[in-house]
This record gives sequence, structure tokens and C-alpha cells, in this order.
Amino acid sequence: MAPEQRNTVHDAQEMRRIDSETDMSVMSEIETDPGTYKVRKSRLIGMVNWTHVIVTHAPQILVFGIIVLLAQIVQQVVVDLSSKVEHHASPGELEFSLETIVAVLEETKNLFIDIYKSVSESHGLVLLSPQVKTTALVLIIGGWLIRMDNPCYLLSFATFHAPDDWKVSHDQIIEMMRLQKCFTDKSIEFMTKILAKSATGQATAWPPGITQCLKGQETDRTIEASRKEAEAVIFTIVEDALKKANVSAKEIDVLVINCSLFSPTPSLCAMVISKFGMRSDIASYNLSGMGCGASLISVGLAKDLLQRRNFGGKALVVSTEIITPNLYHGNDRGFLIQNTLFRCGGAAMVLSNKWTDGRKAWYKLLNTVRVQGNDTESYNAVYETQDDDGYRGVRLSKDIVKVAGKCMEKNMTMIGPYVLPLTEQILVVMSLIKKHTFKALKKSGIAKNLPHVKMYVPDFKRGIDHFCIHAGGRAVIDGIEKNMKLEVYHTEPSRMALMNYGNTSSSSIWYELEYIQEHQRSNPLKKGDRIMQVAFGSGFKCTSGVWLKL
Repeated sequence: MAPEQRNTVHDAQEMRRIDSETDMSVMSEIETDPGTYKVRKSRLIGMVNWTHVIVTHAPQILVFGIIVLLAQIVQQVVVDLSSKVEHHASPGELEFSLETIVAVLEETKNLFIDIYKSVSESHGLVLLSPQVKTTALVLIIGGWLIRMDNPCYLLSFATFHAPDDWKVSHDQIIEMMRLQKCFTDKSIEFMTKILAKSATGQATAWPPGITQCLKGQETDRTIEASRKEAEAVIFTIVEDALKKANVSAKEIDVLVINCSLFSPTPSLCAMVISKFGMRSDIASYNLSGMGCGASLISVGLAKDLLQRRNFGGKALVVSTEIITPNLYHGNDRGFLIQNTLFRCGGAAMVLSNKWTDGRKAWYKLLNTVRVQGNDTESYNAVYETQDDDGYRGVRLSKDIVKVAGKCMEKNMTMIGPYVLPLTEQILVVMSLIKKHTFKALKKSGIAKNLPHVKMYVPDFKRGIDHFCIHAGGRAVIDGIEKNMKLEVYHTEPSRMALMNYGNTSSSSIWYELEYIQEHQRSNPLKKGDRIMQVAFGSGFKCTSGVWLKL
């Protein structure tokens, strides 16, 4: 990308957001031509992608194959029958009449009976012609390969678009903080600076329980106010997702909802089941405490549960975070960041593993990978606790960038073999061998002056067309863009989601996919493209998933 083009895009990011939902971003108005950046795409991966697309038509192909097989069997019967009866037609044909049709059907029935007897007596399919045997073999192999695929399709997804009276500017956010009457001037000043550097826009959503303080009312952080926020967000996105997928609530077999910091009784799952009248035998799971990386964990859980079902099924996954009860009221800087970055949001996804749903699906899930840190630094990186004055909040560790980088490196190492072309994998292996060889030589004293070996960073752009990087903050996006050597248009969806919606926690990757699907012109989405979603969560964990556009 040309330097002047890159600067233009960065300038666009500093522009304030237009309040209208129809103007998704100002960045899309900048013509960023991906053709200016040349990357040698893997032809093998391209072939694999299109194989996945074609396989979505497998049920129709299989039905057509069965019709061909039956036609071949009938033809064989006609040929055999024509040699046994007297007629005036050409050789191998029969005169068309009611008796002829009855005779053909009778002979076809007898042929199937004879085939059954022949197979049961271990004589094989000697009664069938070579053409029929070949067609049957192709159908059996095709059916077996399709069965082994065990797909997981995304039929639809919907994100929450807050009403205008939920949206506030930076100045209004700071005013809300002042009206809490608990923050010192230094804390207000600190939040103002953080907010100015946050890359969030001027019309992001806060819940009514908090924004009502701007109208002279007391802030409402009660359970009931929290439930109202949850209902407004979750009911809207569930209804939209089901409508887009043309699926009724009764058809849902599995329900998974993840919400990290709000876990009431009855659960959010029970709330949705009651509202939409879902079946009483639905398998429902409510995940909490898993942070911003929980959405792909929920998708993975739903996929595993669907694949346990003998005849497939449908799953509904909901990812959200409820802000109302989680506004921090202390003055510890480690906790104050949450007050300036997180916003209302949510996403609902309808999944299916039925073959017959392949043709109407939007995407197919290829891989999901989850890496969990197991040391003290990782555990304390994002930690809900109380400050010295007893105020509850989420503390972000100073080591969070280092922890996130280490966790993501492991995740990319694990998902790399599934998405990278072989040439990139070979370069990574050679780099590893060289590094360990040099290290061993230095340690043994044979060669002490060997240069330091830098690990080869694989080019994920050769196997991935679009990236949805969790909009956790500008620094997160900048760091991943630099380390993975991505172009500006690759991180454009993340930057625009952050600007237009803020950090919506686990649902942010779906706002990014929505942007790619409906608004991005600098790198248009095409059938057969691969999309990688990457998110981070408390614990500390990094989750990634790869989808194929159908």
C-alpha cells in the first residue's frame, strides 16, 4: 500500500463517527485497493476452499446419483426383459404399454430380491451390470466422505444495534462519571485521557440504567435494571438471528449463552427459553467468567454438542456483556480503564450440522483453537476483585500485553498447520531447526560467535483473506497488525468496530464480521474466502476460529 494511502486511512480513523447507523464508517469511503499489496495465495488452499463450497450441494448431488442408479437398474431390467419376450420394437427395447410397465416393475422387484439373496449367500453383486456397480460404488464412497466431514454451518448471525437514546459522546461519558460523585479530579482526568486515546467514537452505547443520570435521575445499577439491559440486547439479537436463518425457536436443540460478569438466577438461558417458548428438552448452557474470548468457546461447545446428535440439529449461541452492574466506583487506575472502554453489545448465531442446511448457510466452520495460560501472570492479567477501599471492579495487569502476546503466539502455532500453505510451514520448521541447532552449538562451546536467529513469522495472509481481531483497544489492534504484518485493510474491520461500538467484549468479533460482510469495500468478501476470528479472554486465554464463506 502506498504511504499516502496509508496516511489517508489513519486520518479517517481520527474523524468522529456520524451518528446515523446507515453510515457504518467513514473508512469505507477511502478507496483502499488491496491490489496494491501483492500476496502469493496458495492454490492448494484455494482448491480446498472451493471443495468445501461444492460439498454444500452434496445432498442434491447424492439424490441425483441415486436417480441415475435407479435409471441404470431399470435399463438393465428392460434390456434383460426385452430378450425374453416377443415384440416388434428394436433390439433392447420394449413396446410401451401398461403390461410392459407392470412387467418391468415386477422384474425390478425380483432383481432386488435376487440381489438380497445373492449378498446374503455371499455371492456378491453378480446380478448387476458393471455400470450399475460403478455408480453404486461412487455413491457409497461419496456418502462416506460426506458423513466423515461432519460440518458445522453458520446459518445466520445478528448483532445488537442500540437505539439512539443509548448512545453517548465522550463528553457525556465523562459527565456521567462526574455525576457518580465518587471519582476524584485525578481519576476524571485520567479517564478523560484514556478515552481520548481509546479510538472509540462519539456515539457508542451505554445502558439506560447509567445514562439516565444525564437526565437528572439516580444511576440504577440494580439487578432489575441489569435484567432489563440483558432482555433488550438478547431478545433483539435472538429474534433477528432466527428470522434471518428462517428457523423457529422450537427447532433449536442446543442453546449456549456467554456473559462474563452478569450471571443471575434463573440463568440467561432460562430467560431466553421462557421468552421464545423453546422446547423443554433443549440442552442449555450458561457460560460466565470467561471474558472477551468466550464467543468462540461457545461456538466450539455448540459444535461438539451438535456432533453428538445422531441426525444433526441446530444450535443458538448468544454472546454479550451486561454493563449496568459493572461500573467501577473506586479510584484505582488499574480498574478505571474498564469504565472508558467497554460498551453495550451482543451477537446471536444460529448453527447447524445438517447436510441439508449447507446450501442456505452463510459460512462453514473449519477450525477452532483455544489456548489457556496456566501461570500466575496469566491468571492475574484480568482479575475481578475489590480495590483497597472495597469497590468491586476488574483489574487489568501491567503485564497484560506480554501475556496476550505469549498466548497468541501459542494459538497461532497450533492453528497454523490447519490454515497455512505447506511452503510457509516448511519455513517455520527450518527456522526452528536453525534456532535450536545454533543454541546447542553455543551451549557446547563449539561455536560461541554464532548470530542470534530470529524466528520466521509465517505469512497468514497466504491462507486467510480476512481478519476479525478482537477490538480490545487500539494498542491490541496495532500490536497484532505489526506482528502479523497485516495491511491496513486487514485491520480495518476491527478499528471500525472499536470506533462505532467500543469494546463490546466477546461479541466484538461479530461486529467485525458484519462490517466485512456488509460494508467493507477495500477488501470485499467473496465466496470461498477464509475469515479468521481472534479474541482474548481472562484466565488468560486466546481463542481463534476460521470460517469459510459459502
